[in-house]
Formats: sequence, structure tokens, C-alpha cells
Amino acid sequence: METWIGQYINAQKAALDSIPTAKVAALIEQLRIAYQGDRQIFVFGNGGSAANASHFATDLGKGSSDKLPRRFRVLSLNDNVSWMTALGNDYAYDQVFVRQIQNYARPGDLLLTMSVSGNSPNLVKAVEWGNEHQLETVALVGAKRGRLAELAKHVVVVESEHYGRVEDAHMGICHMLCYAFMEKPEIAQA
Repeated sequence: METWIGQYINAQKAALDSIPTAKVAALIEQLRIAYQGDRQIFVFGNGGSAANASHFATDLGKGSSDKLPRRFRVLSLNDNVSWMTALGNDYAYDQVFVRQIQNYARPGDLLLTMSVSGNSPNLVKAVEWGNEHQLETVALVGAKRGRLAELAKHVVVVESEHYGRVEDAHMGICHMLCYAFMEKPEIAQA
């Protein structure tokens, strides 16, 4: 068992080492632009990525915002279960995110989605809609890349196909995005 654990840790380190720092820095800049423009930030995903989306919205909306003159306007689209189930039931599951952003989003707002496969139909539809309506679109994906890597304006790839490792790396990226503003709040005013 210890050998397996060591191998798992080494593979996790490789996934973390694959994170392109320049791309993460570019995402920090996109968040700075959204903050400066008082834009809405929407974040969403499925399964473990849904949990990461909620965690990210909490950290950006609370922790990062606590250091700034005003708050980030961030919303996890995963957190309204009654709305998601109504949309899934009355339309289709691939509509649960796009139908929410149709209510809220304006040109210049930012969509950030996370997906290991990059092919979840509900995420793809939301990013397609975002592109069509002049939103900034961001996708954190795994090594399969998928359709999201083709569609999103800003893409960060974690070079692994292992769901747990990619989701852990995505959360690491989300923490970097948040802690950039917590530990260097002056960047929001640049």
C-alpha cells in the first residue's frame, strides 16, 4: 500500500508540474479585468468540478474580496439545486447552466468552467452561448482537452487523464487565482 501511495503522490506532483504558470497568470489578469469592470464571474462544473466551483466562488467572494476595496461579484451556478433540477427536468440536463446565464450574464462577464474530460454537454453549451454573447470564457481541463479546449478563449490544461489528480490540480489553480488577490491585493488596482 505504501508503494501505491508513493506512486500516487508522484503522479500528483507530475500533474501539478504540468500547470502552465503563464496561463494561470493570464487568468489572474482576466479576474483583475473583471474586478476592475465590476463584471459578474460565473463558475460551474459537474461532479467533483461542481464542488470545486462552489469552493472557488467561496474563496474568491469571501477571502479574496476581504482584502479589496470592494467585493468580487462571483456566483457558482452549481449552488441553486432547485433551479438546476427545474431546468434539467423541464428542458434537458444540458441546459442547466446556459439557462441560468441567460438570466444573468452581460457582455464582458466571465465564465469559468472546469472539466476533466472537456466534453460535458452542459458545459459546452454554456461556453458556446458565452462566446456568442461576448463573455470571456475560461476552461480548466484535463489532458483529453475535449470540446471546451477548442471553444474557450482561455484554456488551462492539466496533463493527466486521472479524474482525482486533475480535479486536485484544478482546485490548486483556483487557490492560486484567489490567493493572488489575498496575498497581493495591490494587483487588483494595477
